[in-house]
Amino acid sequence: MGMDTQILAPPNTRARSADVVADIAADVVAATRRGSALYSRNRFCAPWGIRIPAGALASVHVVTAGACWLTPDDGEPVHLARGDVVLVPAGLGHCLVDSPGRPALAIEDLIGGPLGEMAPRDLAIAGDGPVTGLLCGGYLLEADLRHPLTTLLPPMLHITAGRARGTGLPAAVDLLSAESERAGPGTAAVIASLIDLLFVYVLRAWLADRGEAEAGWAAALHDPAVGEALAMIHISPGRPWTVDMLARAVRVPRATFARRFTILTGQSPMAYVTMWRMTTAAQLLRDDRTLPLREVARRVGYDSEFAFARAFKRITGDAPGRYRAAQRAPGPAGR
Repeated sequence: MGMDTQILAPPNTRARSADVVADIAADVVAATRRGSALYSRNRFCAPWGIRIPAGALASVHVVTAGACWLTPDDGEPVHLARGDVVLVPAGLGHCLVDSPGRPALAIEDLIGGPLGEMAPRDLAIAGDGPVTGLLCGGYLLEADLRHPLTTLLPPMLHITAGRARGTGLPAAVDLLSAESERAGPGTAAVIASLIDLLFVYVLRAWLADRGEAEAGWAAALHDPAVGEALAMIHISPGRPWTVDMLARAVRVPRATFARRFTILTGQSPMAYVTMWRMTTAAQLLRDDRTLPLREVARRVGYDSEFAFARAFKRITGDAPGRYRAAQRAPGPAGR
């Protein structure tokens, strides 16, 4: 690939000491989102119901007052109480209602336009029944590249208030609630960051419940060798990684490391390196449209722009320039 073959420095201390699960969950959120966070602060008085359509939207709902029900498409209603957080990571259609079976108004009708164009706002439904407070946020999903971790998540992750204790979720919810009460410079940016934080905390709580007891990504992130290797790849996707380098860095025999990495993640180490490089490149192409393609290539480990373009097209189906141009086109996912 024309990459530098310099001697690798000792692993970054962050890879040894930081919370690998949180770091990688944050990377996955950042890499799979498209555009700015959407959010609304809602005060709904019964009777009420809203419907979030199926599609390319990842959403999170926090009950700040009262209670309600979430009914997923083709699923049973789930009761939500004050302090509960629900993550719907992959666009499952669902309704939020004050009572099961309640007719639901399409969210587009409530906000008066397409969901992807919703500006931060307060929403209200006036009734004479009990009040439910909801903070709802989310973002449009990047359609072309999905991290393998996201494909293994359940359609809906429900973290109750009791289960959230000790996870950092209550503090994030309190910060989000307090910030949403303000209306000043920077509020939108702060809330967008807090929505990202909620996603990370929910993912981390879900993964922590599984840990080494399960195979797959939950075990991979908690595995001392594989988790450390994943952290190093995420920190420095542009390094000239080889299986030998990664195995030496995590102090595990090459064959043992390669076998365990593949069993737990479902990909060989180098296949994962390539996937994460292209995911990182796609994020750079979306977020900085003035960055030259040669610089994007360099940041993800390619001295040759041609070799980078060939690898990118193999993974995404588009050449880098065409992919970047497509981000300007209108559509439900911003394309």
